[in-house]
Amino acid sequence: MKLPILFALQASFVFANGQAGLSEEKLIKKARDFHEKAITIDTHNDINVANFTPEKNYTQRLNTQVNLPKMEEGGLDVSWLIVYTGQGELTPEGYSKAYANADAKFKAIHRLCEDIAPDKIELALTSSDVRRIVRSGKKVAMIGVENGYPIGTDVTRVKEFAERGARYMSLAHQGHSQLADSNTGETDSVWMHKGLSELGKQVIAEMNKWGIMVDLSHPAKTSNIQAIQLSKAPVIASHSSARALNDVPRNLDDEVLMMIKERNGVVQTVAFKSYVNAKKTAAHAAKSNEILAALAKQEGLEILPRRALADLTPEAREAYNRKFAAINEKAKERIATEVKATAPPVDVKDFVDHIDYLVKKIGINHVGISSDFDGGGGVDGWNDASETMNVTIELVRRGYSKKQIKKLWGENLLRVLDEVQEVAKKMQAGK
Repeated sequence: MKLPILFALQASFVFANGQAGLSEEKLIKKARDFHEKAITIDTHNDINVANFTPEKNYTQRLNTQVNLPKMEEGGLDVSWLIVYTGQGELTPEGYSKAYANADAKFKAIHRLCEDIAPDKIELALTSSDVRRIVRSGKKVAMIGVENGYPIGTDVTRVKEFAERGARYMSLAHQGHSQLADSNTGETDSVWMHKGLSELGKQVIAEMNKWGIMVDLSHPAKTSNIQAIQLSKAPVIASHSSARALNDVPRNLDDEVLMMIKERNGVVQTVAFKSYVNAKKTAAHAAKSNEILAALAKQEGLEILPRRALADLTPEAREAYNRKFAAINEKAKERIATEVKATAPPVDVKDFVDHIDYLVKKIGINHVGISSDFDGGGGVDGWNDASETMNVTIELVRRGYSKKQIKKLWGENLLRVLDEVQEVAKKMQAGK
């Protein structure tokens, strides 16, 4: 397909990393060529099962950040759709609810690929599948499991999840699971396992055996170090940025980054604004909220905290949300002009700063790209799948070659998947 020019022409010439003297028009033409030749993979897109029905689904241009029309517009080939489960009680009842949630999301993804739009998108299980489906002109779905909580205490569910298409899984999310400590322990210094639990260690072995990549995004540093040491295959971080540039628990520090490199893994840099630049995000939000509050006051609406919304009746909540959405729409234009001048939002350039850092620290073969779309992700310039080529434009602007951009967008991740699945074959054969 012919991709649109997403960035407005900004200047006659750019001067960055070997691109000096190249006109903006030629730079974008070069970026389009690189983008079309790469297999573009975004390794983390959350889903809502309500968007996977015959009446409402990803064949439509929904208000979701990811759907098939937006993937087509932005030239995004592969979306990892996420079976996410929030952390709940570590009880039989909690595990049962978690499994039901995961089950519904697995079924939703298969429904999209097999019943709703098999002519437009197909589920891939291997790198060969990815390449074949991309060549066919269809989009590619892959499945990641965010939080191993739905496994409960039954390690056979690892094999079940693999058979249902899962190709990576993290062992914890926001809160400690039965498998591993979460990075949330950094905020209250409360830990449960001092890393992985004994069950978590068994799950790592099962993931290696059945070809599921170990995902380090969200577990605690201690959990991640132990996972790297235990895993017989390379590991990934499906959506994490560099802690050296933005010191938040969700990002990875240099020690863990180097361990991932040493095990031939890959870090999928995440375009989640508060993980890219927390200070810039906070400043922009504060200024934006001032405008929003002023407009709400003019309209006679009191902005309620999230907890207060839960106390409203469904009718009152719906009425409040309608008013708030209308005010928010009015605020957008003022935020785009007034706030951008004094407190600019986190943008694609800030995001690519993290890619630059990771490439310099651990090498071009160990870095990839992710968004966390529909889970809070997005930065100015790459705020949904339709804007995907803007990342490539910024990479070209900084002097990355076609080969390097192919690695960042997908080849590195596919190489790790191949290595993980090779380890699985050997383990299944008893070698």
